[in-house]
Amino acid sequence: MTRKLLLKRSLAAIVSTALVGTPATGFAQTAKSKRPHPARTNAPARTNAPARTNVGVANLPPGTQRPSGEILLSTGQGELITLPATVANVWTSNPSVADIYVNNPRQIHLFGKEFGEATVFATSASGAVVFSTNVRVAQNITSIDRMVKVAMPDADVQVTTVGQIAVLNGTVKSPQDSEQAQRLVTGLLNPGVNVNDPNAQVKIAVINRLRTATPLQVQLQVKFAEVSRSFVKNIGVNFSTKDSTGGFQFGLAQGRSPGSFSAADLAKYPTATMTQNGVTITGAYDPSTGRFVNPRASGLADITRGSDNATMGLAGKLFGLDVLSAIDLGETIGQVTTLANPNLTALSGETANFLAGGEIPIPVAQGLGTTTVEYKQYGISLAFTPTVLADGRISLRVRPEVSQLTSAGAVQLNGVTIPALSTRRSETTVELGSGESMVVGGLLQNSQNNSITKTPGLGDVPILGALFRSNAFQRQETELVIVITPYLVKPVNANQIVLPTDGYKAPNDFDRVFMGALSSRDKNGERPKPSMAPADGQPSVGAYSPAPAGQATAPAQMAPAPQPNRKQKKGGSAAPGFGF
Repeated sequence: MTRKLLLKRSLAAIVSTALVGTPATGFAQTAKSKRPHPARTNAPARTNAPARTNVGVANLPPGTQRPSGEILLSTGQGELITLPATVANVWTSNPSVADIYVNNPRQIHLFGKEFGEATVFATSASGAVVFSTNVRVAQNITSIDRMVKVAMPDADVQVTTVGQIAVLNGTVKSPQDSEQAQRLVTGLLNPGVNVNDPNAQVKIAVINRLRTATPLQVQLQVKFAEVSRSFVKNIGVNFSTKDSTGGFQFGLAQGRSPGSFSAADLAKYPTATMTQNGVTITGAYDPSTGRFVNPRASGLADITRGSDNATMGLAGKLFGLDVLSAIDLGETIGQVTTLANPNLTALSGETANFLAGGEIPIPVAQGLGTTTVEYKQYGISLAFTPTVLADGRISLRVRPEVSQLTSAGAVQLNGVTIPALSTRRSETTVELGSGESMVVGGLLQNSQNNSITKTPGLGDVPILGALFRSNAFQRQETELVIVITPYLVKPVNANQIVLPTDGYKAPNDFDRVFMGALSSRDKNGERPKPSMAPADGQPSVGAYSPAPAGQATAPAQMAPAPQPNRKQKKGGSAAPGFGF
């Protein structure tokens, strides 16, 4: 009888406390101070109907009971649970994470204190489980969802926390939105941490499993335009003499070799015999001079003909000497034009590489007298990484390069001549819209080289010193321009794709022999040429929906077509750039 009286008094005290009420911010501490862990509360039975029906009783074998639900709370957040029946005992596994406050026998309050997990059970006076759940408390779950929704209203992002890990799931428009969502959630879950620092220590790690609605692709069109002009001038003097009687020969070489003295052709002279002072001489006789021909004397002078440079030769007799001289007056003018137009397509965020050229073998000496061969690429190469931004613009990291073999700077290794590489390279990051062009690299190089080769002393004599020296002048001009144009690639109908081979027809014998045709024209006219429609600036997210048949799409505004090159009028001012 005494035990029942004490139980009724304690229940009446609990009910009176609940009716008086406590502030929402302090009810957990009050409940916690009145009961040790694990918390246990006895409440009188009531018959009012439950206000919520989201709680069920576990139906497991006797002796085993597991939580039947899960509640997600943020730190500092509370939730009121209305029970389907009166409870006598309420228990929590981790009061430091989730605390309990009993409002009345049919209602309990759950309060999230620190991030973590806890289990809550509520049983009736007979021991039946009335309510059971797992409570997971994380930091700012509600505010995170609200902030992500405000920052990216078109995105579908769900944040799920499990202990010290947060997982992002859903769909966004672009990779930039995915990175922005990850930085935002990381900053909210880890206040005071620099999210831009990859080495920052975070309490809750964020795993990004967001997907892009449409895998955007970017096509990059690059134009390499280069003009190289060269001008070489050579002036040199070279002469040699030969004594007609003694055969003594003297020469001075500062330019091209003037030639050589050939022996007299004795076969064209008649043979005569003369006896004088008892001495008989038989040999070739020249009737025009009345003398015998000296076989050691000079006959004809062979003048060297110029191959690269124009050579002016002169041969004759001067003061009884045979003189042979040559003057080099040469000019070489050259122009080399290079135009390449590589095209590449890559996914947003991926890197694409292109090379049109070759590889040069380079022997490399190794230990123990062995030699290995390494290959160095040369030609026209391109590497770029596109990133499609949210507003349809494209961020490009591009690296175009033009290289060619040259003899300048070549080296000798084990008897093998290894040519050097002349390289023009540009690497930059730009942001463009689809179809917009930009000059990312330009090179204007003008080099001059003037050299004089002379005989010491004699080459310094005014006027006459020109006979003892040669002059070489070289000028090299190079102009290179690199233009890039990105396009957003969109799928099209296969029937709209035009190939360069469409409409091709092999010529018949008449067209090939008499008309000189390499291909026959299509009946409908000229062969179709490849074309590419410009992409819109704003990418469309989702499935591709082709335009109805017969409905023309408005093309994006493009730059005006380049005007054809015209010759500059006499006396006019020179325009910048180069012409062909």
